[in-house]
Amino acid sequence: MGNINTVGPNEALVISGGCGGSTGRKTIVGGWGWSWCLVSDVQRISLEVMTLNPVCESVETSEGVPVTVTGVAQVKIMKEPELLKTACEQFLGKSVAHVESVILQTLEGHLRSILGTLTVEAIYQDRDQFAQLVREVASPDVGKMGIEVLSFTIKDINDRVEYLSSLGRAQTANVKRDADIGVAEANKDAGIRVSLLKSPNQFWLYALSN
Repeated sequence: MGNINTVGPNEALVISGGCGGSTGRKTIVGGWGWSWCLVSDVQRISLEVMTLNPVCESVETSEGVPVTVTGVAQVKIMKEPELLKTACEQFLGKSVAHVESVILQTLEGHLRSILGTLTVEAIYQDRDQFAQLVREVASPDVGKMGIEVLSFTIKDINDRVEYLSSLGRAQTANVKRDADIGVAEANKDAGIRVSLLKSPNQFWLYALSN
């Protein structure tokens, strides 16, 4: 006696054991498989996208400034036969929470490592490049577990020593300074033109020199 087991496209069905003492394992995605009562072992593993929120708190940058970074990662178990087999070896029988925890620790480890090599300015001003770097570095490691990183983005960057706030204020001050200089130069030039209009000889000399 046996059973027909069906499975959808976002789940893998793993059937182990069979008649005649067979110890083989069959993995099925989006289909069905036959299992023998009291002989076969039937398990399932989710292929749904998992959303993770890696957080690294008070990690020192290359300048020694402690920052806290929060990211958002979309990951999933890959369907390619060999990679799915690898994922099953790692996670079959484990809860989704366990799978997420293992991947999260790996991502946070790489995130922490990369933070230590960059300046605060590089992290803050080019989040996309920073996130891409984390994804490129982390992908091979999680790939060894049969996991694909679909996306990785930086959600938030902050620090307790208000370095980022100071940086923002400095940039605002620089912009205001440049604007004030531009206005002053424009006013100065306008004043020169007015005075030259009152003196035709000086006006022509000014026009020829410019």
